[in-house]
This record gives sequence, structure tokens and C-alpha cells, in this order.
Amino acid sequence: MKILLIDNESDLRAILKDLINRVSSDLHQVEEASGVETGIDKIQSFIPDVVFLDVEMDDGTGFDLLKRLNAPTFQLIFTTAFNQYAMQAFKFSAIDYLMKPVDPIELSNSLSRASQNISQRNLHRQLEVLLQQLPGKPVQDGQIVLKDLDATYFIKIADILYCKAEGAYTQFFVRQIDPILVSKNLHSYEELLTPSGFIRTHHSCLVNPTHIKMYDRKTDSLVLEGGHSVPVSQRKRDHVIQLLEAR
Repeated sequence: MKILLIDNESDLRAILKDLINRVSSDLHQVEEASGVETGIDKIQSFIPDVVFLDVEMDDGTGFDLLKRLNAPTFQLIFTTAFNQYAMQAFKFSAIDYLMKPVDPIELSNSLSRASQNISQRNLHRQLEVLLQQLPGKPVQDGQIVLKDLDATYFIKIADILYCKAEGAYTQFFVRQIDPILVSKNLHSYEELLTPSGFIRTHHSCLVNPTHIKMYDRKTDSLVLEGGHSVPVSQRKRDHVIQLLEAR
């Protein structure tokens, strides 16, 4: 693969380049750039398969760089120190990221994912979701990107009925499409969707309250649009009722 490293710190680029050579048995062609301007020039001349992009650089941010690209087709992996809003945006958009200092095992996993997805051309749509989330404010009419074994889905948050835990996986029930099974646990999505108003009604269920039609006290369950029924645990019942009454 053709890999481009964009980071304003030359020593970090050198470390990342060395790690790539150590964790991957494949031969890669690796080029470097130090910022937004040099990164754009190198993307246009090198045409990389994968770009490792720093968030904060001397002449702007990785997001500034991405806004200036026209329909990029490479696989993107952000490298960043902790930034709460940026990380939330990465998760909503399903764009890969690595925390600094980069862990070799996580790097290896990211390279494997990039190699597997090299033929996919969804980055421009994922970037739309990413940039929408960057202000750090929950957006009920925004989007979330979900991936299963077969496809990438761009789902309006408002269209999600509820999410159900399936072991280490999460099943999304969405208006007018078949359920989507995603290989992340429910807790990961609880952190993302609670700021948009979603309610954890049970250890196995996370519900979008805008689709609740009624609370059935006899069965301790919620009836949702489309006839879906989700349980409410004894422990969470009072909290759920309080939230519903406050709507």
C-alpha cells in the first residue's frame, strides 16, 4: 500500500514509520508531509491508499485539510492526543483513529482494516458526518455511520428506534430498513447517543424516546413505533418514567 504520514513533528513521523515496518509483513511505500499545505500537495502527487493524519498541526488542523479535498478516496486514520469532541466525531462517522503514543497492536489492527476496506469509497460521506459532529453538540437530526460485514450505512439519528445488545455486538432497529448488526457493544453507543436523548431502559436496550408510543405498566415495557416492544428493568423503571413525564 501507498501510505502517507501527515504530522508536524518529524520524530513522531519517524516513530510511526518504523512501527508500520515492524507490525506489517507487507512492503509499503511510505511518504511524509509536515502540515496542511504540504499534506495537500503530497496527497495530489503521491495519491496514497492510506493517510495517517494528525489533528493539530502548525498551519491548521487535519479537519482544515480534509475540507479542502475534493472527494478523497483513500483510507483515513487520524492520529491524535485526547480530544473529547474529536473522538466523539470519529466514532459517529466510523473513521478510524489512533491515540498518541501509538500502540503497535492498535496500529496493526488499523492497517488490517484499511487494507480490507481499500476498495470502499465512502470517505467523503463519512467526512460529512464527521464535520457535522465537530462542534461537540448532540445533533438529533444528524447522522451516524454503521458498518456490518457487508455494507456501510449512513443513518439519521432520528430514524433509530432502539439499539439492542447482542453479546459484544449491537443490533440497530431503524425505521424502514432491516436491523443492522454492528461489532461494537451497546455501552459504546450509549456514550454516543445519550446526549441526543436516548434512554437506557434495560441492560440490553437503548431507546430513542421520540418513537415511544406508550409505557405498558403491566409488562414493564415500552411500545414503540412499528409495534416494537422493549423491556424496562425494575431498577430503571422510575428513572424511565421520570424522563418520559418530563418530555
